[in-house]
Amino acid sequence: MITEIKNKYLTVEVNSVGAEFWSIKDQEGTEYLWQGESEHWRGRGPTLFPYIGRLTEGKYTYKGTEYTLPIHGFSPKMEMPIEESSESSVTYQLEATDETKKVYPFDFILRVKYSLEDNRLKITYQVDNTGSETMYFGIGGHPGFNVPLEKGVFEDGYLEFSEECKPMRVGFTAECFINGADTPYELKEDRRIDLEHSLFDEDAIVLKDMAKGIALKSKVDSREIHFAYNDMDYLGIWHRPHTEVNYVCVEPWSSLPGKAGGIQALEEQQDLISLAPASSYENQWSITIKG
Repeated sequence: MITEIKNKYLTVEVNSVGAEFWSIKDQEGTEYLWQGESEHWRGRGPTLFPYIGRLTEGKYTYKGTEYTLPIHGFSPKMEMPIEESSESSVTYQLEATDETKKVYPFDFILRVKYSLEDNRLKITYQVDNTGSETMYFGIGGHPGFNVPLEKGVFEDGYLEFSEECKPMRVGFTAECFINGADTPYELKEDRRIDLEHSLFDEDAIVLKDMAKGIALKSKVDSREIHFAYNDMDYLGIWHRPHTEVNYVCVEPWSSLPGKAGGIQALEEQQDLISLAPASSYENQWSITIKG
């Protein structure tokens, strides 16, 4: 089910399957969100939970028991009922079920809230541990944005951090597992990444130690998309490798995919969030449209 929230600045649609971004339009009707119009990526902006990226052989262990979990966890494919809504906000809720426990043995409640404040869309994740054991998880976003919006070509686009920084690029194998070989990622003027399709020939660019804000801009269009992600440690930037498609994904992540070289124990992956029983976790990031 598609739900619309709006104010005088923005109109946003969200799909209850995966609590996925479906549309972001300004007051002039310009669509900012990629509409899944290519066989190269039919997504638009799913919620990633309880894992981000791939696991070796699609598997992990917990307390010695082996489980199978798809890429980006199960939330992108799950129907999430609406818990509450208003004209300018909507909150989705997902609770653990017998089916989720077959692949992820924890009791939880996940809430994903979208709320509008002027020209800013806030995305809030809340995870409650309703079980008796510490739970381990990752969470993040995967929205894609049209490049160009209307004017120019893909190569007119660029990403600019909110301040000068010297990020590290997380090292990945060809199969998209982390390999520990992180390297400095060179920015133009310590802030800018000029977009070109070949940037993604080795798949996603995943950064850490970066500024906690970035903007998607164009050399020929005054409209901008600003992202703020104060509580996220990683930022993924992606489009389908070896293709010339007119979108780029800007993905705030709390954690990383699995390591190369073997099936991991979930409780030993150091960058996952660990949440004690009867505890709650909250994380918020935002998208601001400027035109």
